[in-house]
Amino acid sequence: MIDLNFLGRLRTKAKLKKSYKDAKISYLNRIRWAVSMFYFGMGLCFATWASRIPDIKTTLHLSEGDLGSILFALPLGQLVIMPFSGKLVTRFGSHRILIFSLLLYVFSMTNLGLAAAAWQLSLGLFVFGIFGNLSNIAVNTQGVYTEVLFKKTIMSSFHGMWSFAGFMGALVGLGMLAFELSPYKHFLIVAGIVFLMMAFNYKFLIKAKEIKQTEKKKLFSKPDSALLWLGVIGFCCMASEGVMFDWSGVYFKDVIKAPGPLVILGYTSFMIMMAGGRFLGDGLIGKFGRKTVLQISGIMISAGLFTAVFFPFVIPATIGFMLVGLGVSTIVPTVYSVAGKNPNVSPSVALTTVSSVSFLGFLMGPPIIGYIAELSSLRFSFAFIGVFGIFIAIMVSRIKAIA
Repeated sequence: MIDLNFLGRLRTKAKLKKSYKDAKISYLNRIRWAVSMFYFGMGLCFATWASRIPDIKTTLHLSEGDLGSILFALPLGQLVIMPFSGKLVTRFGSHRILIFSLLLYVFSMTNLGLAAAAWQLSLGLFVFGIFGNLSNIAVNTQGVYTEVLFKKTIMSSFHGMWSFAGFMGALVGLGMLAFELSPYKHFLIVAGIVFLMMAFNYKFLIKAKEIKQTEKKKLFSKPDSALLWLGVIGFCCMASEGVMFDWSGVYFKDVIKAPGPLVILGYTSFMIMMAGGRFLGDGLIGKFGRKTVLQISGIMISAGLFTAVFFPFVIPATIGFMLVGLGVSTIVPTVYSVAGKNPNVSPSVALTTVSSVSFLGFLMGPPIIGYIAELSSLRFSFAFIGVFGIFIAIMVSRIKAIA
């Protein structure tokens, strides 16, 4: 049950300043803004680290192969903590875990700037991944609770704040490079910004009691089937998303043969449409329903990738990548929203189950592309991932929890 005792405290103030209804709306909006800021803070931290990867690679004299192996430490940390994230959030509360984990997420980000050897960077990324996953489960649990208060879908806008933070982090990174600041000083400045955001917003996080399990379950008991299917949808979406993050630039360079700066056009168009789609997604879901929006999103992913495959030229491929961005924008937020309202499992445990399966797609998608491209071609590998969108549209129609 979500603690709404604050409404009683508003009644007295309402008589003097404004109506009780207005006071309630104002407070709920403040809660929504606070949760949004935690999403933004997480996205800013990740984008800040990502913006300095080339610089750190040069400083540590790493080859492409060395860097690829080291970067694997981050998802490894996430995978290690995943079985425990939901249980920790359930036991201690999402508001406490979010504050604790985000503080350590920021601290571990700053330590990445101090790495003087490859093993230190690997260890730092492993810890960064652990607290990143804890923050992810906790903040999405807060997002589910906030949706309950508003009685409408708003999860997509929260993920939109994470995407927006990605743009801001990249821009700040360019500025720091222009001023020739070291990664450590850059990370400290961003850490200060995130700490300030937390200080102004942590009091408005929702304190909620998790659903208590009536039966004591085994450590490795069979997950709820509906959650597994939601996870499979998330897997297909995040595999497509991961491919765009890691291979869109390569595709534009090697297949599209885009000249010079236009190499980043595919990635940029994808990111812009994904962020924009997330801010528009809640309104579309409210008008057309989750099932319709998810089915169309799946079709858009397939249509976008197939367009880039069959018409390997700058303009058609850019339009195709824009369609993929729109397609993936609402799927994961919606899947998380549905999972968090599962009547049989606490929100944090449900989100852990779905995100664990989903994240495997993000982890496995890019390597699969590389293996298939090695055996055939990059165009064929993109067509293979394009089929995932069709799978999403089919699976959505068979899951009763999505309405």
